[in-house]
Amino acid sequence: MYSRRGVLSLGAAGSACVLTGRARRTVGRFATALPADRRQAPVDVVASYRAERVELDLAGRVVSTWGYNGTVPGPTLRARAGDVVEVTIDNALNEATSIHWHGLAIDNAMDGVPGLTQDDIAPGTAFTYRFEVPDAGTYWFHPHHGLQLEHGLYAPFIIDDPDDDLDVDAEYVLVLDDWLDGFGSTPEDELERIRTMGTEMGAGGHDMSTMATSPLLGGDAGDAVYPMHLINGRPLEDPPTLEPQPRPGDRIRLRVINAGGDTAYRVAVGGHRMTVTHTDGFPIQPIDIDALLIGMGERYDVTIEVVDGAWPVIALAEGKGARAAAILRTRGSTATSTPDLTADIDELDGSWLRYADLRGADRVVLEPAGEVRTQRVTLTGDMMKFDWAFDGRAYGDHQPIEVDEGEWVLLAVENATTMWHPIHLHGHTPQLGRTGGARKDTVNILPNNTVELLMHATNPGQWMLHCHNAYHLETGMATVLSYRGS
Repeated sequence: MYSRRGVLSLGAAGSACVLTGRARRTVGRFATALPADRRQAPVDVVASYRAERVELDLAGRVVSTWGYNGTVPGPTLRARAGDVVEVTIDNALNEATSIHWHGLAIDNAMDGVPGLTQDDIAPGTAFTYRFEVPDAGTYWFHPHHGLQLEHGLYAPFIIDDPDDDLDVDAEYVLVLDDWLDGFGSTPEDELERIRTMGTEMGAGGHDMSTMATSPLLGGDAGDAVYPMHLINGRPLEDPPTLEPQPRPGDRIRLRVINAGGDTAYRVAVGGHRMTVTHTDGFPIQPIDIDALLIGMGERYDVTIEVVDGAWPVIALAEGKGARAAAILRTRGSTATSTPDLTADIDELDGSWLRYADLRGADRVVLEPAGEVRTQRVTLTGDMMKFDWAFDGRAYGDHQPIEVDEGEWVLLAVENATTMWHPIHLHGHTPQLGRTGGARKDTVNILPNNTVELLMHATNPGQWMLHCHNAYHLETGMATVLSYRGS
């Protein structure tokens, strides 16, 4: 499905798509992030992405936004664990950008956070990222620059495992997104509206009954208002069909990525149960469910035994009264009609995945050797002031969390706010809890809850720890995990 030592990619919905773009390297804008014994290794995967303005057709409404190589999502990048990957980002926008490789424990110089790990990629220039892919799984990439993610700059990154024992007949990548750009507003406008709403709440002038709420998220389900929700760049009114169509009885794999800015999705497939096999790229002990809740930045791999017919794949915008959908139709199916994508299928209210149910596969479970140091971190802020932060200090005024290379650390992250937060750690995939939990780089933390994340400090550098709500991050909800002496 992809070419080693060549330009590659699969489209976000699975179709072949050759990556194009000017693969030039601006002098001084190329860095090698490989161990000394691998710096002469041949490059296995070469790709180019152009960040540019695109016209996106959303069920007949054409909006002007941004994308990679003319599409939203951008073309899927694919490699194998252990490959050396070289990706050039050509910035054709009128503002600076960057790329963060979400979930990958790569060299710090390639992590893509301007002002922390690299300089901006200025307009009209390019930057080449080069690194070794450490772990197989479902990942993605996006800028770490303002609200650019909310403008459509993201793409899947699928890393195949040469030793994968998951036997499937077909697989599909589903990228979920909440969309407002081009609907008479911009993400920047929406941030200002949210701030104004918070001020009005403080003054008692805002109608609280219109807010999005969900008991699964502990109350407030999100602040941004989106006219559409998308799967692979297409809204409910123009849903994608999974291609190529599977045969009845096939076992298929869905790789689900939440690229949204402010929305958790409840995902289910009509007429089917799902077996969860991976979360955030790492394998777990398989568990059967009807539905899963996926926060911004999270990824889940599930398998399904396909039943003959045409079935709805629903991504319910949790607490927001809206949804995105796709169609799972078997090859040669006698079902000629399109399934009702607006119906509330039973699976959405069936058994759903909880973090407490997740157990890491034996080969990826962390087992500390020696002392484990507990580091407490508190999420702070409120809706009225919109002053989201870590330990009461916004990014730029933050106090870094210092660690020593080689030590074991238990990050005890307490949510002292009244809203849920999807918390993402760069450069590491910690373990949920002290013993046997799943490995996750992005974790939803509900109000008045504390989540413990066990990590082994083996990847030196300056690594961002932040909320993956795009609007919370933009207002400063981030800090840095800092290796002493790095």
